[in-house]
Amino acid sequence: MSYEYIRYETAEGIATLTLNRPDKLNAFNSDMRSEMVDAFDRIDADDAVRAVVITGAGRAYCAGADISGGSAGFVGKREGGLVNEDGSFNYDVDAARDGGGRLTLRIFQLLKPVIGAINGAAVGIGATMTLPMDIRLASEKARFGFVFSRRGIIPEACSSYFLPRVVGVSQALEWCYSGRLFDAHEALAGGLVKAVYPEEELLPAAYALAREIADNAAPVSVALTRQMIWRGLGLSHPMEAHRIDSRGVLSRSASADAREGVTSFIEKRPAVFPNTVSHDMPDYFPWWQDPEYG
Repeated sequence: MSYEYIRYETAEGIATLTLNRPDKLNAFNSDMRSEMVDAFDRIDADDAVRAVVITGAGRAYCAGADISGGSAGFVGKREGGLVNEDGSFNYDVDAARDGGGRLTLRIFQLLKPVIGAINGAAVGIGATMTLPMDIRLASEKARFGFVFSRRGIIPEACSSYFLPRVVGVSQALEWCYSGRLFDAHEALAGGLVKAVYPEEELLPAAYALAREIADNAAPVSVALTRQMIWRGLGLSHPMEAHRIDSRGVLSRSASADAREGVTSFIEKRPAVFPNTVSHDMPDYFPWWQDPEYG
């Protein structure tokens, strides 16, 4: 797929995905969503990519959904059996699914760590798409807003799942109830971002963090850890985590990566991990698709 609304670049093990509609403040539309999902598919399939940085072109990160054509921009064309003959909605068809949720679910499933470098306004879907990213860094010029109540709609992109898990229920509700804009320092205080940087230092900080992961961590270990921690948020008892941990410890301790990790430590040299995400995921992965794993 060729990209019109994003830029996708890779260098030295790090993929950079840049939202690229600067004249529209990187407003989100269905084509941008499709391009981003395709880029994430490429990232997972490329063993050379060890970490991902996502940012925006120009002065915004993403100013929200493109509603230049009116409220239809929230849903798009009402096709695909979306409306029943009596005028009611058919919620069961694929066309009824929220486009933002399709994107955040793809990010959630990703096997590579994701760092959001939020360089400017991140409003609506511009804010909610960052929630399943693993680490969010912000420029001092960044502004955030979960503005849905002020547009007569509700939080989307699975944010009712992600946001309270990232910042806590009370903070999530206050931001969503009010729908107000808030600055990067409030985002930091509320736990939405890890750190705030001057504009010119944001991307270097994001790349330094990505470099730390790419240069030192075993890709299969990172992929398993990412899914264990995110999916662990929905577990009801620590014994469920213990069952998955036990499988991981048993299988990875016998791996070539573990041998390399120990040998490189003893020899006091950088590790060169041989296992790849495309070929060497353990036999119990993906465990959440197996009803018997527990």
